[in-house]
Amino acid sequence: MNAEDFDRRIQTVLIVGDFSEINGGQAKVAIESALLLAHAGLHVIFFAGSGVPDATLCHPRIRTVSLGRHTLTSNPNRLDAMTAGLWSRSTLRALRREIAALDPSSSVVHCHGWAKVLSPSIGRALAESPVPTLYTMHEYFLACPNGGFFDYQKKEICTRRPLSLSCICTNCDVRHASHKAWRIARSALAQSIGQMPRGLKHVAYISQTQLRAMNAYLPAEARRHALPNPVGNGGLPVDAQANEAYIFVGRLSPEKGGLLFAKAALMAGVKAIFVGDGPEAGAIRKANPDAIITGWVSPTEVQAHLSGARALIFPSLWYEGQPLAPIEALIRGVPVVCGSWSAASEVVDHGVNGVIYNSPDVESLANSLTQVASIPAFDARSLADEMSPERHLNRLLNIYEEMLAQEPTR
Repeated sequence: MNAEDFDRRIQTVLIVGDFSEINGGQAKVAIESALLLAHAGLHVIFFAGSGVPDATLCHPRIRTVSLGRHTLTSNPNRLDAMTAGLWSRSTLRALRREIAALDPSSSVVHCHGWAKVLSPSIGRALAESPVPTLYTMHEYFLACPNGGFFDYQKKEICTRRPLSLSCICTNCDVRHASHKAWRIARSALAQSIGQMPRGLKHVAYISQTQLRAMNAYLPAEARRHALPNPVGNGGLPVDAQANEAYIFVGRLSPEKGGLLFAKAALMAGVKAIFVGDGPEAGAIRKANPDAIITGWVSPTEVQAHLSGARALIFPSLWYEGQPLAPIEALIRGVPVVCGSWSAASEVVDHGVNGVIYNSPDVESLANSLTQVASIPAFDARSLADEMSPERHLNRLLNIYEEMLAQEPTR
């Protein structure tokens, strides 16, 4: 597909994000989008705070600008990490230069995040930009100081209003109360001089769950765009009924619910395999000595584990944005078990392609593990089409065209 196939204004896209290398879902989507746009005939500038550019970005229509910054957690100079994370003037200047070089009549800026490297200063550049800008919410940092509407101390979804007195006085951070205080300061800067989200005119959401959580905190006049992440087909269809392994894929951290799954699998008497690693690995081994923890493996190995799965278990305790692992599993014919509060539930049809449970406790999850064993084979072609990279590209181009059409003639 080429841009010439359409009567379109859009010619150039400036993509903004924390990383130029794939180290998580957010960077993966940004980089894959850049490649899709380049293959469609558009010129792409990929502006990133950190990372050696991924090989995928080596394309004649993609120019990569990596600032070479440290992430907040990897910076050896803690004072610099704290101050640059709050507000980076150099990042603001660099982004302004890139925006100034664009033609506002045929260009858009598309931001994929700022919280791990770039700082809230980019919000000023987005708000003041003469070029139409789109912000994709991959998490919840536009409102919530810790980015997740999740209380890491209580291990439960947080319903406090961001930056309210109750929020400020509650230590919900995964690390320490002092880190929560820093996050409060950063969020206050983002919403004041950073003009996020009040300076944004176009915001993309990746799930209805995310939109429900964020809608009240977005500017009333901001256009909301549905933009699910692209999900490719990772392999051949799976005969899940012939398998016996119950698979968890992802980071073994408290909010992901791995420990809950370990206990539920033991109660239900099913084989549990954890494809991933993280700080809860030890607790998971202790709770379920029979569980297998593979550690981090390649994407190809992840798909190999899915080939032997009876079900994918997604016990995440927070909203999530649009988790990719459940979609990848469903597309291959592997049923999914998840909680009703999670965005994963949007792609699960209870009793047809998986099981949705309503309470984040061991007994509820254990019962769901038993129920999912009776799920028959199902047709996932419509989901595969809905989440395909081709559909994502079409959505992107249509959103960009709408943004350009709304701008006054210059």
